[in-house]
Parts: sequence; structure tokens; C-alpha cells
Amino acid sequence: MSLTKSNAARHSTKAAAGAALAAMLVAAPGLAAGKPSLRDIPEIEDPLFAVAVANEIRETCPTIAGRVTKGIGVLWKLRARANQLGYTDAEITAYVRSPDEKARMRAKGMKILAKYGPVNDPQTYCAYGRSEIAKGSAIGALLKEK
Repeated sequence: MSLTKSNAARHSTKAAAGAALAAMLVAAPGLAAGKPSLRDIPEIEDPLFAVAVANEIRETCPTIAGRVTKGIGVLWKLRARANQLGYTDAEITAYVRSPDEKARMRAKGMKILAKYGPVNDPQTYCAYGRSEIAKGSAIGALLKEK
């Protein structure tokens, strides 16, 4: 009887370990293959963040429009570069759609935006957007005054 319990316990431990490994692979695509998270690759993360921020500004500020076609072009280039780095389309999609990554990027953007005023005021978005346009930054290049 103890042999059966021992086998059952061993099987249960293996199943739990397998489930934990599967959860890690889903939560962190690319790590199974030894690749870093896309968030840790500045040539992917930085332009993606710029597109996300520019999109948020164009959706919130009534006096700034987005250069949407240019933003889409940036996204296509990022996808191609991530593919060159060995990431599959599924891994890229999982990263971009990840609720955790979206929350992380939003928090990062709100921290920057707060320097320009209350984050719940559309004029704060406008002030930040105008500043980025004037600087000619990666974010500003994706925006224009209406």
C-alpha cells in the first residue's frame, strides 16, 4: 500500500511540476527557447512604447492627431525585426496582447505623463504631445497638431 501511495505522490508532484512549467511557458513566451522577453530588447520595447503612448495621446487629446499610417509602419518593422531575432508571430502577439505587459506600459506612460499635469485631464495629454512634437522625438514623430 505504501508503494502505491509513493507512486501516487510522485505522479502528483510530476503533474504539478508539469503544470507549473506550462504556466511559465504561456506567461513568458520565448523563455523556453532561451530568448529574453521582448520587453528586455530596447530596439523592440522603445519603439513599441512610443507607438502606444502616441496612440493614447491621439485618442485623448482633442487637438492632436496621430500619424496612424506611420505608426502601423513602425509596428510592421518591429514585427519583422522580432521575427529576425527568432520570435514567432505567436510569441509577438502574446507579448503585445499580454494584460501584464499592457499594465506595465500604461504605468510607465502614466509616470511620464504625470510630470505634465493630472493624468485624468486631456490637456495633460495635449501638453505632453505638443512637447514631444516640438522635440521631434519618436513619440512626437507619430503625432501632429490638428
